[in-house]
Amino acid sequence: MQYDFENAPDRSKTDSVKWDVKSGELPMWIADMDFKTAPEIIAAMQQKLTLGAFGYEFPQADYFNAVADWYETEHNHRPQTNWMIFTTGVVPAISSIVRRISHIGDNVLVQEPVYNIFYNSILNNGRHVLSSDLAFDGKSYSIDWADLEEKLAEPLTTLMIFCNPHNPVGKVWTSEEVQKIADLCHQYHVTLLSDEIHGDLVRQGPDYTPAFSVTGEAQNSVISLLSPSKTFNVAALHAATAIVPNENLRNMVNRGLNSDEVAEPNLLAIPATIAAYEQGHDWLNALKKQLKQNFAYVQNFIKKNIPEVQIISGNATYLMWIDVQKISTDSQELAEFIRQETGLIISAGSVYRGNGHDFIRINLACPLTMVKDGMQRLATGIRKYNK
Repeated sequence: MQYDFENAPDRSKTDSVKWDVKSGELPMWIADMDFKTAPEIIAAMQQKLTLGAFGYEFPQADYFNAVADWYETEHNHRPQTNWMIFTTGVVPAISSIVRRISHIGDNVLVQEPVYNIFYNSILNNGRHVLSSDLAFDGKSYSIDWADLEEKLAEPLTTLMIFCNPHNPVGKVWTSEEVQKIADLCHQYHVTLLSDEIHGDLVRQGPDYTPAFSVTGEAQNSVISLLSPSKTFNVAALHAATAIVPNENLRNMVNRGLNSDEVAEPNLLAIPATIAAYEQGHDWLNALKKQLKQNFAYVQNFIKKNIPEVQIISGNATYLMWIDVQKISTDSQELAEFIRQETGLIISAGSVYRGNGHDFIRINLACPLTMVKDGMQRLATGIRKYNK
Protein backbone atom coordinates (compact mmCIF):
# COMPACT_ATOMS: atom_id res chain seq x y z
CA MET A 1 0.00 0.00 0.00
CA GLN A 2 1.14 3.54 -0.77
CA TYR A 3 1.11 5.82 2.27
CA ASP A 4 0.87 9.61 2.13
CA PHE A 5 3.74 11.42 3.80
CA GLU A 6 3.51 14.46 1.51
CA ASN A 7 0.35 16.09 2.83
CA ALA A 8 -0.37 17.24 6.36
CA PRO A 9 -3.95 17.44 7.63
CA ASP A 10 -5.02 20.96 8.62
CA ARG A 11 -5.26 20.71 12.40
CA SER A 12 -5.84 24.39 13.10
CA LYS A 13 -8.97 24.94 15.20
CA THR A 14 -9.14 21.23 16.12
CA ASP A 15 -8.00 21.47 19.77
CA SER A 16 -4.48 20.47 18.65
CA VAL A 17 -1.85 21.56 21.17
CA LYS A 18 0.76 21.80 18.42
CA TRP A 19 -1.34 23.85 16.02
CA ASP A 20 -2.79 26.34 18.51
CA VAL A 21 -0.64 29.03 16.88
CA LYS A 22 -0.91 32.46 15.31
CA SER A 23 -1.45 32.83 11.58
CA GLY A 24 1.79 32.25 9.69
CA GLU A 25 3.53 30.40 12.52
CA LEU A 26 5.11 26.99 11.94
CA PRO A 27 5.24 24.69 14.99
CA MET A 28 8.16 22.25 15.00
CA TRP A 29 8.52 21.72 18.74
CA ILE A 30 6.25 19.21 20.52
CA ALA A 31 6.80 15.50 19.73
CA ASP A 32 3.69 15.16 17.58
CA MET A 33 3.86 14.18 13.90
CA ASP A 34 2.10 16.02 11.10
CA PHE A 35 1.38 12.82 9.19
CA LYS A 36 -1.95 11.03 9.16
CA THR A 37 -1.77 7.82 11.12
CA ALA A 38 -1.82 4.46 9.38
CA PRO A 39 -5.11 3.92 7.48
CA GLU A 40 -5.35 0.48 9.06
CA ILE A 41 -5.69 2.16 12.46
CA ILE A 42 -8.30 4.59 11.18
CA ALA A 43 -10.31 1.69 9.73
CA ALA A 44 -10.25 -0.14 13.07
CA MET A 45 -11.48 2.99 14.83
CA GLN A 46 -14.26 3.52 12.30
CA GLN A 47 -15.37 -0.09 12.65
CA LYS A 48 -15.59 0.35 16.42
CA LEU A 49 -17.64 3.53 16.06
CA THR A 50 -20.23 1.74 13.93
CA LEU A 51 -21.06 -0.40 16.98
CA GLY A 52 -22.72 2.62 18.55
CA ALA A 53 -22.51 1.40 22.16
CA PHE A 54 -19.51 2.23 24.33
CA GLY A 55 -19.66 0.78 27.81
CA TYR A 56 -16.82 -0.20 30.13
CA GLU A 57 -14.00 -2.17 28.54
CA PHE A 58 -10.86 -4.02 29.54
CA PRO A 59 -8.14 -5.42 27.26
CA GLN A 60 -8.21 -9.16 26.65
CA ALA A 61 -5.66 -11.65 25.32
CA ASP A 62 -5.79 -10.25 21.77
CA TYR A 63 -4.48 -6.88 23.00
CA PHE A 64 -1.57 -8.33 24.96
CA ASN A 65 -0.71 -10.82 22.21
CA ALA A 66 -0.58 -7.96 19.72
CA VAL A 67 1.94 -6.15 21.92
CA ALA A 68 4.04 -9.30 22.31
CA ASP A 69 3.91 -10.10 18.58
CA TRP A 70 5.01 -6.56 17.70
CA TYR A 71 8.02 -6.69 19.99
CA GLU A 72 9.03 -10.10 18.75
CA THR A 73 8.78 -9.04 15.09
CA GLU A 74 10.14 -5.48 15.33
CA HIS A 75 12.63 -5.83 18.19
CA ASN A 76 13.48 -9.55 18.48
CA HIS A 77 12.37 -9.73 22.11
CA ARG A 78 9.04 -11.28 23.09
CA PRO A 79 7.71 -10.26 26.50
CA GLN A 80 5.41 -12.65 28.31
CA THR A 81 1.82 -11.45 28.17
CA ASN A 82 1.38 -11.98 31.93
CA TRP A 83 4.06 -9.32 32.47
CA MET A 84 1.81 -6.66 30.90
CA ILE A 85 -0.53 -4.06 32.37
CA PHE A 86 -2.64 -1.65 30.33
CA THR A 87 -2.31 2.02 31.24
CA THR A 88 -3.67 5.23 29.77
CA GLY A 89 -0.27 6.67 28.93
CA VAL A 90 3.45 6.56 29.58
CA VAL A 91 3.53 9.85 31.52
CA PRO A 92 0.55 9.00 33.77
CA ALA A 93 2.21 5.65 34.45
CA ILE A 94 5.53 7.32 35.30
CA SER A 95 3.85 9.62 37.82
CA SER A 96 1.91 6.71 39.33
CA ILE A 97 5.04 4.56 39.62
CA VAL A 98 6.98 7.43 41.21
CA ARG A 99 4.28 7.59 43.88
CA ARG A 100 4.03 3.83 44.37
CA ILE A 101 7.67 2.72 44.20
CA SER A 102 9.47 5.65 45.85
CA HIS A 103 8.72 7.72 48.94
CA ILE A 104 8.39 11.46 49.56
CA GLY A 105 11.88 12.90 49.88
CA ASP A 106 13.56 10.12 47.88
CA ASN A 107 15.91 10.77 44.99
CA VAL A 108 14.73 9.84 41.51
CA LEU A 109 17.73 9.60 39.20
CA VAL A 110 17.70 10.87 35.60
CA GLN A 111 20.33 11.53 32.94
CA GLU A 112 20.27 15.18 31.90
CA PRO A 113 19.59 16.65 29.44
CA VAL A 114 16.40 14.62 29.34
CA TYR A 115 12.67 14.80 28.56
CA ASN A 116 11.40 17.68 30.67
CA ILE A 117 8.13 16.09 31.79
CA PHE A 118 10.13 13.66 33.93
CA TYR A 119 10.82 16.58 36.24
CA ASN A 120 7.11 17.24 36.67
CA SER A 121 6.46 13.61 37.62
CA ILE A 122 9.26 13.76 40.20
CA LEU A 123 8.86 17.20 41.72
CA ASN A 124 5.05 17.32 41.74
CA ASN A 125 5.12 14.20 43.89
CA GLY A 126 7.56 15.50 46.49
CA ARG A 127 10.63 13.61 45.30
CA HIS A 128 14.04 15.06 44.44
CA VAL A 129 15.60 15.11 40.99
CA LEU A 130 19.11 13.65 41.07
CA SER A 131 20.95 13.76 37.75
CA SER A 132 23.90 11.81 36.51
CA ASP A 133 24.49 14.12 33.57
CA LEU A 134 25.41 12.58 30.26
CA ALA A 135 29.01 13.38 29.33
CA PHE A 136 29.33 15.50 26.19
CA ASP A 137 32.59 15.59 24.23
CA GLY A 138 31.47 18.13 21.66
CA LYS A 139 30.21 15.51 19.23
CA SER A 140 28.25 12.89 21.15
CA TYR A 141 26.91 11.90 24.56
CA SER A 142 27.93 9.01 26.78
CA ILE A 143 27.32 7.73 30.28
CA ASP A 144 29.64 8.74 33.11
CA TRP A 145 29.60 5.29 34.71
CA ALA A 146 31.49 6.26 37.87
CA ASP A 147 29.11 9.15 38.53
CA LEU A 148 26.06 7.00 37.75
CA GLU A 149 27.14 4.29 40.18
CA GLU A 150 27.96 6.81 42.89
CA LYS A 151 24.49 8.34 42.65
CA LEU A 152 22.67 5.01 42.44
CA ALA A 153 24.50 4.02 45.64
CA GLU A 154 23.10 6.98 47.58
CA PRO A 155 20.68 5.60 50.19
CA LEU A 156 17.88 7.99 49.18
CA THR A 157 18.02 6.94 45.51
CA THR A 158 15.21 4.44 45.03
CA LEU A 159 14.14 4.91 41.42
CA MET A 160 15.82 5.69 38.09
CA ILE A 161 13.85 6.99 35.11
CA PHE A 162 15.70 5.86 32.00
CA CYS A 163 14.95 7.40 28.59
CA ASN A 164 15.42 4.50 26.18
CA PRO A 165 16.06 5.60 23.40
CA HIS A 166 17.04 8.99 24.73
CA ASN A 167 15.01 12.14 24.17
CA PRO A 168 16.19 14.77 23.26
CA VAL A 169 19.63 13.56 22.13
CA GLY A 170 18.36 10.59 20.08
CA LYS A 171 20.85 8.16 21.60
CA VAL A 172 20.24 4.44 21.07
CA TRP A 173 21.74 2.67 24.07
CA THR A 174 23.54 -0.58 23.28
CA SER A 175 22.37 -3.86 24.78
CA GLU A 176 25.53 -3.85 26.91
CA GLU A 177 24.73 -0.38 28.26
CA VAL A 178 21.13 -1.30 29.07
CA GLN A 179 22.27 -4.47 30.82
CA LYS A 180 24.92 -2.59 32.82
CA ILE A 181 22.44 0.07 33.94
CA ALA A 182 19.96 -2.62 34.98
CA ASP A 183 22.69 -4.54 36.84
CA LEU A 184 23.79 -1.42 38.73
CA CYS A 185 20.21 -0.54 39.62
CA HIS A 186 19.60 -4.03 40.95
CA GLN A 187 22.88 -4.00 42.88
CA TYR A 188 21.91 -0.81 44.69
CA HIS A 189 18.23 -1.71 45.17
CA VAL A 190 17.01 0.90 42.69
CA THR A 191 14.01 0.22 40.45
CA LEU A 192 14.74 0.95 36.78
CA LEU A 193 11.78 2.62 35.06
CA SER A 194 12.44 2.66 31.31
CA ASP A 195 10.47 5.05 29.08
CA GLU A 196 10.55 3.31 25.69
CA ILE A 197 8.00 5.43 23.85
CA HIS A 198 10.49 6.19 21.03
CA GLY A 199 11.68 2.58 20.75
CA ASP A 200 10.05 1.96 17.36
CA LEU A 201 11.71 5.05 15.87
CA VAL A 202 15.30 3.91 15.44
CA ARG A 203 15.96 5.29 11.96
CA GLN A 204 19.21 3.45 11.26
CA GLY A 205 21.83 1.27 12.90
CA PRO A 206 21.37 -1.29 15.69
CA ASP A 207 17.93 -1.49 17.28
CA TYR A 208 17.13 -0.39 20.80
CA THR A 209 17.11 -2.85 23.69
CA PRO A 210 13.93 -3.03 25.81
CA ALA A 211 14.66 -3.03 29.53
CA PHE A 212 12.40 -6.06 30.06
CA SER A 213 14.82 -8.10 27.92
CA VAL A 214 17.81 -7.82 30.28
CA THR A 215 19.06 -11.08 31.73
CA GLY A 216 19.87 -12.33 35.20
CA GLU A 217 18.66 -11.01 38.54
CA ALA A 218 18.51 -7.47 37.15
CA GLN A 219 15.29 -8.36 35.33
CA ASN A 220 13.54 -8.37 38.69
CA SER A 221 14.09 -4.62 39.06
CA VAL A 222 12.93 -3.30 35.69
CA ILE A 223 9.76 -1.74 34.31
CA SER A 224 9.33 -0.98 30.60
CA LEU A 225 6.72 1.54 29.46
CA LEU A 226 5.74 1.53 25.79
CA SER A 227 3.02 2.91 23.57
CA PRO A 228 2.03 3.27 19.91
CA SER A 229 1.53 7.00 20.46
CA LYS A 230 4.80 8.37 19.04
CA THR A 231 5.18 5.61 16.46
CA PHE A 232 1.77 6.11 14.86
CA ASN A 233 0.86 9.67 15.87
CA VAL A 234 -1.98 8.62 18.17
CA ALA A 235 -1.04 10.46 21.36
CA ALA A 236 -4.67 11.41 22.04
CA LEU A 237 -5.57 7.70 22.02
CA HIS A 238 -4.22 7.41 25.58
CA ALA A 239 -3.06 3.81 25.38
CA ALA A 240 0.17 2.33 26.71
CA THR A 241 1.52 -0.85 28.26
CA ALA A 242 3.69 -1.43 31.30
CA ILE A 243 5.85 -4.56 31.10
CA VAL A 244 7.09 -5.78 34.49
CA PRO A 245 8.73 -9.23 34.58
CA ASN A 246 8.90 -9.56 38.38
CA GLU A 247 5.55 -10.56 39.90
CA ASN A 248 5.90 -8.65 43.15
CA LEU A 249 7.00 -5.46 41.41
CA ARG A 250 4.23 -5.94 38.84
CA ASN A 251 1.63 -6.20 41.58
CA MET A 252 2.90 -2.95 43.14
CA VAL A 253 2.75 -1.16 39.78
CA ASN A 254 -0.70 -2.59 39.09
CA ARG A 255 -2.04 -1.38 42.44
CA GLY A 256 -0.63 2.07 41.80
CA LEU A 257 -2.08 2.39 38.31
CA ASN A 258 -5.50 1.24 39.50
CA SER A 259 -5.47 3.42 42.61
CA ASP A 260 -4.67 6.42 40.41
CA GLU A 261 -7.37 5.40 37.91
CA VAL A 262 -4.97 5.31 34.95
CA ALA A 263 -5.59 1.69 33.90
CA GLU A 264 -8.89 1.83 32.00
CA PRO A 265 -9.08 2.15 28.19
CA ASN A 266 -11.27 4.57 26.27
CA LEU A 267 -13.54 3.30 23.51
CA LEU A 268 -10.85 3.34 20.79
CA ALA A 269 -7.72 2.38 22.72
CA ILE A 270 -7.98 -1.38 22.32
CA PRO A 271 -8.92 -1.75 18.63
CA ALA A 272 -6.54 1.01 17.54
CA THR A 273 -3.60 -0.47 19.43
CA ILE A 274 -4.28 -3.95 18.10
CA ALA A 275 -4.51 -2.61 14.55
CA ALA A 276 -1.27 -0.66 14.99
CA TYR A 277 0.66 -3.64 16.29
CA GLU A 278 -0.84 -6.22 13.94
CA GLN A 279 -1.02 -4.19 10.72
CA GLY A 280 1.34 -1.24 11.17
CA HIS A 281 4.68 -2.75 10.09
CA ASP A 282 4.62 -1.49 6.50
CA TRP A 283 3.48 1.99 7.52
CA LEU A 284 6.31 2.23 10.06
CA ASN A 285 8.87 1.19 7.43
CA ALA A 286 7.54 3.89 5.09
CA LEU A 287 7.65 6.45 7.90
CA LYS A 288 11.28 5.67 8.68
CA LYS A 289 12.16 6.10 5.02
CA GLN A 290 10.55 9.55 5.03
CA LEU A 291 12.29 10.51 8.28
CA LYS A 292 15.67 9.51 6.83
CA GLN A 293 14.98 11.75 3.86
CA ASN A 294 13.99 14.64 6.13
CA PHE A 295 17.07 14.24 8.34
CA ALA A 296 19.37 14.03 5.31
CA TYR A 297 17.89 17.22 3.87
CA VAL A 298 18.37 19.11 7.13
CA GLN A 299 21.92 17.84 7.57
CA ASN A 300 22.85 19.08 4.09
CA PHE A 301 20.99 22.37 4.52
CA ILE A 302 22.63 23.19 7.84
CA LYS A 303 26.09 22.25 6.60
CA LYS A 304 25.65 24.59 3.64
CA ASN A 305 23.64 27.45 5.14
CA ILE A 306 24.15 27.48 8.92
CA PRO A 307 27.64 26.01 9.42
CA GLU A 308 28.00 27.64 12.83
CA VAL A 309 25.52 25.15 14.34
CA GLN A 310 26.19 21.44 14.78
CA ILE A 311 23.79 18.50 14.62
CA ILE A 312 24.32 16.10 17.52
CA SER A 313 21.29 13.81 17.09
CA GLY A 314 21.70 10.06 17.39
CA ASN A 315 19.86 7.42 15.37
CA ALA A 316 16.48 7.45 17.13
CA THR A 317 13.36 9.64 17.32
CA TYR A 318 12.13 12.20 14.81
CA LEU A 319 13.61 15.00 16.93
CA MET A 320 16.85 16.74 15.94
CA TRP A 321 19.19 17.99 18.69
CA ILE A 322 21.24 20.95 17.48
CA ASP A 323 24.23 22.58 19.20
CA VAL A 324 23.90 26.39 18.94
CA GLN A 325 26.51 27.44 21.51
CA LYS A 326 28.54 29.33 18.89
CA ILE A 327 25.47 31.56 18.47
CA SER A 328 24.02 31.63 21.97
CA THR A 329 24.33 29.88 25.32
CA ASP A 330 20.75 30.92 26.13
CA SER A 331 18.61 28.63 23.98
CA GLN A 332 15.40 30.01 25.48
CA GLU A 333 16.25 33.52 24.35
CA LEU A 334 17.28 32.24 20.92
CA ALA A 335 14.09 30.19 20.47
CA GLU A 336 11.92 33.16 21.46
CA PHE A 337 13.80 35.41 19.04
CA ILE A 338 13.41 32.96 16.16
CA ARG A 339 9.67 32.65 16.81
CA GLN A 340 9.22 36.40 16.98
CA GLU A 341 11.23 37.05 13.82
CA THR A 342 10.18 34.11 11.62
CA GLY A 343 7.18 32.35 13.17
CA LEU A 344 9.15 29.12 13.57
CA ILE A 345 8.42 27.46 16.92
CA ILE A 346 11.16 25.16 18.23
CA SER A 347 12.04 23.78 21.66
CA ALA A 348 14.65 25.51 23.76
CA GLY A 349 17.09 22.89 24.99
CA SER A 350 17.28 24.52 28.42
CA VAL A 351 13.98 22.89 29.46
CA TYR A 352 15.76 19.52 29.35
CA ARG A 353 18.39 20.81 31.82
CA GLY A 354 21.98 19.58 31.80
CA ASN A 355 23.82 21.34 28.98
CA GLY A 356 20.56 21.97 27.14
CA HIS A 357 21.03 25.74 27.31
CA ASP A 358 23.44 25.28 24.37
CA PHE A 359 20.90 23.40 22.22
CA ILE A 360 17.60 23.58 20.40
CA ARG A 361 15.33 20.67 19.49
CA ILE A 362 13.40 20.52 16.23
CA ASN A 363 10.67 18.06 15.23
CA LEU A 364 11.18 16.75 11.67
CA ALA A 365 8.14 14.44 11.51
CA CYS A 366 6.32 16.41 8.86
CA PRO A 367 6.16 16.60 5.04
CA LEU A 368 9.44 17.58 3.40
CA THR A 369 7.90 20.82 2.13
CA MET A 370 7.29 21.82 5.73
CA VAL A 371 10.82 20.80 6.71
CA LYS A 372 12.21 23.02 3.94
CA ASP A 373 10.07 25.94 5.13
CA GLY A 374 11.28 25.41 8.67
CA MET A 375 14.92 25.37 7.65
CA GLN A 376 14.58 28.62 5.72
CA ARG A 377 13.00 30.21 8.78
CA LEU A 378 15.71 28.81 11.05
CA ALA A 379 18.47 30.20 8.83
CA THR A 380 16.76 33.58 8.66
CA GLY A 381 16.25 33.71 12.42
CA ILE A 382 19.85 32.81 13.20
CA ARG A 383 21.17 35.30 10.64
CA LYS A 384 19.12 38.09 12.23
CA TYR A 385 20.13 37.01 15.75
CA ASN A 386 23.80 37.23 14.79
CA LYS A 387 23.54 40.82 13.60
